[in-house]
Amino acid sequence: MKVTEHIKNAGGKTLFSFEIIPPKKGNSIQELYNNIDPLMEFNPPFIDVTTSREEYVYIEKNGLLDRKITRMRPGTVGICAAIKHKYDVDTVPHVLCGGFTKEETEYLLVDCHYLGIENVMALRGDAMSHQKYFEASNGGHTYAKGLVEQIQNLNQGKYLHDVIEANNKADFCIGVAGYPEKHIEAPSLKTDLKRLKEKVDAGADYVVTQMFFDNQRFFEFVNAAKEIGIDVPIIPGIKPVAVKRHLQLLPQVFKIDLPEDLISAVEKCKTNKDVRQVGIEWCIQQSKELLAAGVPVLHYYSMGKSSNIQAIAEAVF
Repeated sequence: MKVTEHIKNAGGKTLFSFEIIPPKKGNSIQELYNNIDPLMEFNPPFIDVTTSREEYVYIEKNGLLDRKITRMRPGTVGICAAIKHKYDVDTVPHVLCGGFTKEETEYLLVDCHYLGIENVMALRGDAMSHQKYFEASNGGHTYAKGLVEQIQNLNQGKYLHDVIEANNKADFCIGVAGYPEKHIEAPSLKTDLKRLKEKVDAGADYVVTQMFFDNQRFFEFVNAAKEIGIDVPIIPGIKPVAVKRHLQLLPQVFKIDLPEDLISAVEKCKTNKDVRQVGIEWCIQQSKELLAAGVPVLHYYSMGKSSNIQAIAEAVF
């Protein structure tokens, strides 16, 4: 079932969902299952699975370092199929512009279609570690809007390089990212909202936001989006602070602001256990306020760990 159908069928009730990352290459999928199992009691209608970009590794060879490109966390589509089979829940693979040609994207989407995966998250992706700015792959999309357009073409039976429309059309529900505190590369929030509107106009069916820690930022973002005609569901993405270094890491990586009250509470903590509890309590209050506001889904970034998400969900749902 499509994400938008889950939202419609909920009849105004806020749903619970979460996002996971694939295990590193060579690791068992069982660890992933162990983190998913405790969260299934909250009946998530869908689970997102991230896709990692390629990266360079250096292999010693005859006394020299040979640079090779690899993906440390492959298997997104396979994991989606495994979760769908094991838990009978819909899955949402993340599809990136970065690191993929349009042909590779089409092959991935065809695999998803054959597997009965009806939802995809269309993202530009980040720059590689050695790049200052994002660079599109040779033959790939530069912006998520182009990726959305390609997916919509498949929904209409239009494949790359084919002159005649195919009889078997895809029917993907397309999610895209939104940024309550604007994307790092956008010159302003207003400009960033215009880019989001372009993605929706190209065929995106719903929006999931970047993490935020101040609900007012989210409410203002939603209102501004509605004012320019964005009328698809906007799902808040939430992540609890878990360790003290998140005070520096999260603003640095995601270019977001942390509220002073949260910063102060974390700085007073003596141990990471204390920090984790502060993060849980802050996230519970965030979630309850968003729940009261009637958001369609509360979407949690678990990043492979479920115990704090479980504690939050127990207090909220």
